[in-house]
Amino acid sequence: MAIVVIQQINNNQLDSFVEVEVAIVSSILSLSSAALIFVMSGVNGSERNIMMCCAACGITGVDDVKLKDYSACEYVRYCSVQCQEDHRPQHKRACKKRAAQLRDEILFKQPDSSYLGDCPICCLPHPIDQSKSSLMACCSKFICDGCDYANQIREFDGRSLEDKCPFCRHSPPESQEEVMKNIMKRVEANDPIAMSQMGRERYKEGDYKGAFEYDSKAAELGDVGAHFNVSCLFRDGKGVEKDTEKELHHLEEAAIAGHPDARYNLGCLEGKSGRHERAMNHFIVSANMGHKMSLDSLKKGFMAGLVSKGDFASALRAHQAAIDATKSPQRETAEAMRQLM
Repeated sequence: MAIVVIQQINNNQLDSFVEVEVAIVSSILSLSSAALIFVMSGVNGSERNIMMCCAACGITGVDDVKLKDYSACEYVRYCSVQCQEDHRPQHKRACKKRAAQLRDEILFKQPDSSYLGDCPICCLPHPIDQSKSSLMACCSKFICDGCDYANQIREFDGRSLEDKCPFCRHSPPESQEEVMKNIMKRVEANDPIAMSQMGRERYKEGDYKGAFEYDSKAAELGDVGAHFNVSCLFRDGKGVEKDTEKELHHLEEAAIAGHPDARYNLGCLEGKSGRHERAMNHFIVSANMGHKMSLDSLKKGFMAGLVSKGDFASALRAHQAAIDATKSPQRETAEAMRQLM
């Protein structure tokens, strides 16, 4: 096999960073064996390998040949599925290792917020305690208790004002049957939140198979809570056969999207498997989102010497900041009124 690498390098000093621009060159190979052409491009001092030809047959990606990233590692490219199959025995081990590294980079990245996002009215982050928010059956929007309470006060002070949804201004359903009817309308419109809610209703009724069907469809459409619900069904074997691999897959998908309970469950599973460093990393991520049980587990890890003092202190500060971000006078008043009722 012949390997030809031709580079043209320009170095420009800018704020102590060196940017290297590499122009790729064509190569002519007369040998019968496959050729590989790599381009090394560096940006701000970092380097990245980009394969510009098929890893199996060596054909260069030009206008009439489109190379595709068939591999999970994103290191090599192929001109066809057949070339991928031919090259698999040589590349399988390295590909699997690199794919796991890429997955971990995504898995342990700190989400910007929890999967619940912000209240669409006050635009403050939702508390991760879902009992402090309400799902509106008419529009499938989660409204925080503070905005719901403020809407009730506004309607009461107006006296003649009718009771309306704080978000879409529709009249609230008068019975549970009407609630379910509204949810089914949203389900027919392929609303993943409504599907997940219907899955919860089926679960409460003991219809685990129906719950799995609704939650699976909602998960396919991107609902994070549905991913977590499906993982629990695979774990308990309710409505579906127990499957640890699928349970982990859905837990990871939910955790990546900012589900603190899913992240906590992953940490517990890693701890039981003896992978304590990964477990503590999971607890740090979820504690940073304001998850109390993760913070408690992190405290135990710190006392056992599994977490450094700096990491634990940082998690404590981030945990408190996440909780403070969800506070508002309206929410505190709503919480006080709920305690009195």
